[in-house]
Amino acid sequence: MIDVVQMVAPTVEVRALVAEHPAASSREAAAKERFLAELALLDDPYDEHAQPTHVTGSAIVVGSRGTVLHLHKRLARWMQPGGHIDPGETPPEAARREATEELGLGVVHPNGVPRLIHIDVHEAALGHTHLDLRYLLIAPADDPHPPPGESPEARWFDWDEAAAMADDALRPALVIARAGWEAFVEESGHAGSGHESGHEESGP
Repeated sequence: MIDVVQMVAPTVEVRALVAEHPAASSREAAAKERFLAELALLDDPYDEHAQPTHVTGSAIVVGSRGTVLHLHKRLARWMQPGGHIDPGETPPEAARREATEELGLGVVHPNGVPRLIHIDVHEAALGHTHLDLRYLLIAPADDPHPPPGESPEARWFDWDEAAAMADDALRPALVIARAGWEAFVEESGHAGSGHESGHEESGP
């Protein structure tokens, strides 16, 4: 028997999240409008196999060295880690898992609280359309060590370098992420990894 409650709940939650999110640019405002329109057509918004259009979670990973990007294996461009949401996951859990898997870094949500900082809708590999929720994740200053099977090209970029190579979909998110990192440092009183400033919520 199909659990209608389990199918409806994610749709209601993500719709409220997106509707309340303030758009920081004209592109993001258009993405937000399309996100909500597409969401109304999806029975199971997190299931990548249900329809080509689905919700994804990605991570803008920041730290004392700037931001971490990886060279996407299929798209051949530098971008933030992220991807599909596994069964039983929420978008922020997926963003954290994907960042950990793709970068080999122990990332955490700021003070253990997921912080949605950007929304984008874009065409992706395999004919998919991603309704992407982007979260701020804090990483230690270690070098990334992607495990076998992931793109081996992953590294820290300073903010100017990252902005210079980012596309129109990522560049506004980097601006917001940089401001978020600076605010986090000011609030926590240090420029460390952020792992000491709170306990991460349970999850993958």
